[in-house]
Amino acid sequence: MSDLTGRTALVTGATAGIGRAVAERLSAAGADVLVHGRDAGRGAELVAAITARGGRARFAAADLTDAADVDRLATAAGDVDILVNNAGIYELAPTPATTAADFDRHLAVNTRAPFQLVAALAPAMVKRGGGTIVNISSTAAGLVAPIGAAYGASKAALETLTRYWATEFGPAGLRVNGIAAGPVRTRGTEPMLAAVGDAINQVTARGRIGDPAEIADVVLFLAGPTSTYVNGTVIAVHGGERSLLPG
Repeated sequence: MSDLTGRTALVTGATAGIGRAVAERLSAAGADVLVHGRDAGRGAELVAAITARGGRARFAAADLTDAADVDRLATAAGDVDILVNNAGIYELAPTPATTAADFDRHLAVNTRAPFQLVAALAPAMVKRGGGTIVNISSTAAGLVAPIGAAYGASKAALETLTRYWATEFGPAGLRVNGIAAGPVRTRGTEPMLAAVGDAINQVTARGRIGDPAEIADVVLFLAGPTSTYVNGTVIAVHGGERSLLPG
């Protein structure tokens, strides 16, 4: 298991789903974790759960649709060694039903907020000798469907940024990678899963959808010392997801 003792991690969108699993994994490996979210109650509950197991955590609230609030989050984070850009929104609507405000909201949370955090935190990482950034993307960035174009575009942009940042900061010792997550069972996906029923299990070659812990395990690998030659890549973690398009 990776030893992250003495390292500090910021995990965005950490109060539920994949983000919570990531925060718990990194904490179990010894990292001090800054838990980000919008719900102070859920944030306090997670911090209490982590500290009860002997870990160290604190909570910071921020609305990632607000650029100024993202800057405040970066300031509150201070010096971090690990940045996990996990927070995201998804509205699986067809293009005619997606307003300009909907599109802007996807880009703000899924693309602009990670850009701001990297711009604010990466220079200090470089100055201290390096660190790791993990961006949580989605198979929707490349495995297209008849709905959700705004979401897919925002995640495709994040994957492009991942490769740019790896090139920009890699020579200074900062590694940047991504994870293209397939369908995962979380509180946020439950309504969709309930609507489609067992058919969702046929989307992957594993015959089931993923668990947040399975994504968190890969984040731990990318954040830790056993992946030192992995940089600028997006790892597909989707159980062998099949295209949703006919033919």
